[in-house]
Amino acid sequence: MRTGGKQYRVAAGDKIAVEKLAGEAGDTITLGDVLLAGEGDTLADAAAVTVSAEIIAQAKSEKVIVFKKRRRHNYRRKNGHRQQMTLLRITAVGAAEAAKPAKKAAAKKTKTEAPAEEAAASAE
Repeated sequence: MRTGGKQYRVAAGDKIAVEKLAGEAGDTITLGDVLLAGEGDTLADAAAVTVSAEIIAQAKSEKVIVFKKRRRHNYRRKNGHRQQMTLLRITAVGAAEAAKPAKKAAAKKTKTEAPAEEAAASAE
C-alpha cells in the first residue's frame, strides 16, 4: 500500500509508522491505495482490496539534526526537526466488503413473552 508518498508491505496484525494522518487514537481508517495484493503465487485485483487500520497514537519521529556550515566564513547554523507521524495497527487486508463487519441487532423481547417468563418463574 502507499501513503504519505511511501510504500509499505503490510499484513493483518502489523504495526507501522506512517506520515501524519488525520484522526485520534482508537479511530479506524481505511487505506485504499493498494499497489499489489496477493498471497503466495496468487495475485488479487489491487483495485478491489482495501486496508483497514486502527490508529494507535499520534507521535513524533526521532530528531534529525540539520547542520549548515560554510568554510572560512564563520557561518554555522544548527537546527533540529521532528517529523509528525501516526502509529497504525493493521486490522484487516482484503476486499472492501470484508473490511466492513456486519452488525446484527440483538433480539428484543416482546410484551407477550415477558409475562409468560415471569409466570413460569413463579410456578417453580
